[in-house]
Amino acid sequence: MTTLVILAHPDIEASRVNRRWRQELLLHPEDVTVHELYKEYPDWSIDVLREQRLLEAHDLIIFQFPLYWYSYPPLLKKWLDDVFTHGWAYGSSGNKLKGKKLGIAMTIGDKKENYQPAGSVSFTIDEVIAPFKASAIHVGAIALPYFAVFGASFQASDDKINQSAVDYLEYVHSSNSLGGPQ
Repeated sequence: MTTLVILAHPDIEASRVNRRWRQELLLHPEDVTVHELYKEYPDWSIDVLREQRLLEAHDLIIFQFPLYWYSYPPLLKKWLDDVFTHGWAYGSSGNKLKGKKLGIAMTIGDKKENYQPAGSVSFTIDEVIAPFKASAIHVGAIALPYFAVFGASFQASDDKINQSAVDYLEYVHSSNSLGGPQ
């Protein structure tokens, strides 16, 4: 099964971690299709039918992005709003995503310990990504466990970034056999 990675980074060339992850994924074109939203849609005019056909052609879809004000980057949010339409993704006849596996691979600038109830953010990552999980359930998809690297903004060493790329590729490959919510 091939994997579709929806990569949504507003400035991928300035990103150390997401850029390295993309580089690793591109070494495996037989297994992974990398679809870069900010590259494809610099004008934010999304070709909905094209995107829907791309999703239909894959059973494993991973959204890769930097956690952006505790949410998705804005183009990814627009993409979800535009592409996950009534009658296609949900509703009485909307079942095109039913049974597909949806995962998240995200970089998080802050430290892991801050994403605890007693941490400075006061919320866990599971709480932060609850809208993603709810959306996956709403369209009949399977929300997979997330993959994340903390401290991506300023604390990640080159060794940690390189190891995270290897770990991310393993997450992609192992997600093919996973199922059910986190």
